[in-house]
Amino acid sequence: MTRLMRTSKLAKRPVVTMGGEDVAQIKDVVYAAGGGQVGGFTLAGRGLFAGPLKKALAWTSVASLGADAVMIADEDVLESTEAVLDRSASSGGSGGNVLGSQVLTDAGVDLGKVVDVIIEVSQGGSGQCDVVGYEIEASEALGSSGTDVLIPLPDTISVSGEHLIVPASAKDFVGHDLAGFGAAVEQFRAQLKADR
Repeated sequence: MTRLMRTSKLAKRPVVTMGGEDVAQIKDVVYAAGGGQVGGFTLAGRGLFAGPLKKALAWTSVASLGADAVMIADEDVLESTEAVLDRSASSGGSGGNVLGSQVLTDAGVDLGKVVDVIIEVSQGGSGQCDVVGYEIEASEALGSSGTDVLIPLPDTISVSGEHLIVPASAKDFVGHDLAGFGAAVEQFRAQLKADR
């Protein structure tokens, strides 16, 4: 079973041990493998005036990503922030922030700017957390300029500091909410495989 969510909804989500101890909160999402997967999270302390922590949480140490908390076995699974960022970079991750980046098709058409990232979280043992789409502020090319829409991504994506490149056919699978967007992602990826 999988669930789609916006990464903007993860900020400030508490990190809780299986013993019930509230040890941190999510600060930022760290992307890995060329931007196609979540590598982990940087953390902040709990409380109104708490700042960033020097510890981070690798995705492989997450027991469950729930609607209200990120569950971990215990505090010992937290690592140095550098270790999590370095592992992300070595797997091809850019380590950069994609929010505000321009989405272009491989035909050079501007589709809009990224306002959020859509991830698919596998519940249970396998533990995948993949980037499956972007929420973008649409350009004229999508016929709904200025509105926020969801655009699916292929299994592997091209990410640079300023531009995100998607196949031109992605604009045929644009969604307006998370309900049904998972099916649009599957259909888009199936079409890409069939075209190869």
